[in-house]
Amino acid sequence: MSSYAVFLRGVNVGGITIKMAELKDALKSRPFSGVKTLLASGNVVLSSDLSAAGVKKEFEACLREAFGYDAWVVVLASDRVGELVAVCPYPADDSSTHTYLTLGSDADVLAELYEAGRALDGTELTLLGPEALAWLAPAGGTLDSPFSKLSSKPKYKASTTTRNLRTMIKVRDAAALL
Repeated sequence: MSSYAVFLRGVNVGGITIKMAELKDALKSRPFSGVKTLLASGNVVLSSDLSAAGVKKEFEACLREAFGYDAWVVVLASDRVGELVAVCPYPADDSSTHTYLTLGSDADVLAELYEAGRALDGTELTLLGPEALAWLAPAGGTLDSPFSKLSSKPKYKASTTTRNLRTMIKVRDAAALL
């Protein structure tokens, strides 16, 4: 059995509201164990005999059936979450900036986003691997930052989601307990 972190895209924003207790309850009918939700932004750790692709397929089907929306998730092996946190070159806590990881389920789309982001003036951006990139945003100005605006374009919606590095550390720590 393997442990995974599942990151939901667009939950509890834009009119899609899912209570984490309801999500956990809906997942009981799926081939997952040790399901734990973290924060209200759609972070889940779980164990399964399925591959990461199988977890993604089952999880998205569950969201569509139980909550009636076109759901997308990014699934990473728990060990990989720890590796991404470890190699992130930016600080988890800084008074002037916030560190984010944009996670992707499609390496080609993430690579395209990375290249487009590199062309933006003043954007601090690092590719961490085929499934993640890290970037900095000014404190209090994340949504107005050029990279945030770029990454929120519809072409990236189905395969990427973004988390603060502090959230990724919490997910890493929760997954280590599975």
